[in-house]
Amino acid sequence: MTTFSTEPVPGQAPPPDSVAPSESSSDAPTSVERLGRTIRGFIERWGSLWVEGEITSWNVRAGATFGRLKDLQTDAHISVRVWSSVRSRLPADLKVGDHVIANVKTDYWVKGGELAFQVSSMRHVGLGDQLERLERLRAQLKSEGLFDAARKKPVPFLPHRIGLITGEHSDAERDVLRNAELRWPEVNFRTEHAAVQGDRCVPDVLAALEKLEADDSVDVIVIARGGGDPQTLLGFSDERLLRAVAAATTPVVSAIGHENDHPLLDDVADLRASTPTDAAKRVVPDVGEQRALIAELRARAKMRLTQRITNDLAQLEQMRSRPALREPDRIIRDRAQDVFLQVSRGREAVDRALRQAEARTGELRASLRALSPASTLSRGYAIAQDEAGRIVREPAQAPADTRLILTVEHGSIAAVSHGSVDASPVAAPTGSEE
Repeated sequence: MTTFSTEPVPGQAPPPDSVAPSESSSDAPTSVERLGRTIRGFIERWGSLWVEGEITSWNVRAGATFGRLKDLQTDAHISVRVWSSVRSRLPADLKVGDHVIANVKTDYWVKGGELAFQVSSMRHVGLGDQLERLERLRAQLKSEGLFDAARKKPVPFLPHRIGLITGEHSDAERDVLRNAELRWPEVNFRTEHAAVQGDRCVPDVLAALEKLEADDSVDVIVIARGGGDPQTLLGFSDERLLRAVAAATTPVVSAIGHENDHPLLDDVADLRASTPTDAAKRVVPDVGEQRALIAELRARAKMRLTQRITNDLAQLEQMRSRPALREPDRIIRDRAQDVFLQVSRGREAVDRALRQAEARTGELRASLRALSPASTLSRGYAIAQDEAGRIVREPAQAPADTRLILTVEHGSIAAVSHGSVDASPVAAPTGSEE
């Protein structure tokens, strides 16, 4: 819990121009300024205090840093301010969730009636319990693969129906609906209201998620809230909700808070939007942009088609201008004489080759006839063969009583040898040539 240690200033007198309750009445009221000076004088007597807590807000600006410290046991908060001259002496890694102790001095601004705590020193005590639990849960879910990009489902380009989980009558609801309708007037929503902080946050969001998940007409689910400190956003880092979102078959978009708000739901959801307005822009396409894109694509397609037709017509005209296509029979006419000459030459060559072949054939026929045995037989000669078909060339091959076959011009004659006889100087033919 938050602890204080005072450093009283011994013997310090009440501030001048202060007012006590007994010194004012309805007939003689004190002024607002005098009351403010009295409060400031009383607060200044406290001196500096050491306070322990957890940083729940830490906004660094040019002149000063504005933050909030939360009690470690309850929901009590205080606002603190760190001037730039002091900030340089503080740890550079201070951030939301850090468990710190700070030396603060209370200041009351009379003109604005505001109470502030100015930090003169701050140091780490350790991670806040909440942050430590969240870091352990983050590491566990990451090891299970719930943060992997591969398991995240894509958001449809133009969802037919969008499921929205948000607080009733909240700025987040108005932002999502208004920006979505501005981008696509025909967009269709099914809104489930739920508590977005406190004890009812997780049960309400889980029930709404279950309803939208069961609706087949819902293409994407948006969980939206208008930001807040880490304490109020704890419900969106609850393990039950994170596992339900990871198990959902419908894509889920996390639109919790602003750019610096980062509950674990952002890591588990299929898409993280920095704000509810950003969720509407990323889930619903802009009808004006799509119309412009379609017009551009049509213009590009028309230009490409016109260029293609123009080029094809130019090529066609170029081909038509060629003599061969302009007068197709001209080639036949130009080649007809050549064909006639080639045919004439072919016929002459064939005739000449036939004549030469006929002459050569006659010569060969004459030579064959001259060398043929039939030519010799036609002149009255005969060929003698024994029974084995051997030609008898000498008398010794046909002794007496040898059966012979005499082949003459028009047939064969059987004969019997009577032995050798005296041969005349010139053999006489078998036929009479007298």
